[in-house]
Amino acid sequence: MRKLIYGMNQSLDGYIAATGDDIGWSGPPSEELFQWWLDLEQTCELALYGRKLWETMSSYWPTGDQRPDATPAEQEFARTWRDTPKVVFSSTIDKVDWNARLVTGDAVAEITRLKAEDGGPMHIGGATLAAAAMRAGLIDEYVVATHPVLVGGGTPFFTALDGWVNLDMLDTRTFPGGVVMTRYEARR
Repeated sequence: MRKLIYGMNQSLDGYIAATGDDIGWSGPPSEELFQWWLDLEQTCELALYGRKLWETMSSYWPTGDQRPDATPAEQEFARTWRDTPKVVFSSTIDKVDWNARLVTGDAVAEITRLKAEDGGPMHIGGATLAAAAMRAGLIDEYVVATHPVLVGGGTPFFTALDGWVNLDMLDTRTFPGGVVMTRYEARR
């Protein structure tokens, strides 16, 4: 059975995007934080994306390594991103590329099916998609990179749930700029 990891940057008040889908508050990550995200990306065998995050990622990373100012870590991230198989969940777009396939039907059923397969970890991104997986009890690990900023509203990292989800802390780490990374595992 595959492990499903949900990880994203969030503001101290719990939002992955401020009102208007503004993610500018997180600024460019420190080299150390970027390397941490790259290391996580390289451990995952499959990436699951909601439409908005897919559009953000696919607008930059397919050629991110070809930018003249790209750091070695950014070059490696772009190559890893292109090579990692991806599943995009959306009912509003009709095609995807960059080693991805599109699922327009029941996201929870497809994620459940993918989790039941043999293979390495999967990561999930995008608030709406992750919320559906959270409500279905499919997330095995939460990775929260909390930035020292209050944005006052927007898209929350966590969704409303019908019941408690007990977690065990796996790791905590501080990065430059006051970013605190915490990792939790869902207690089963």
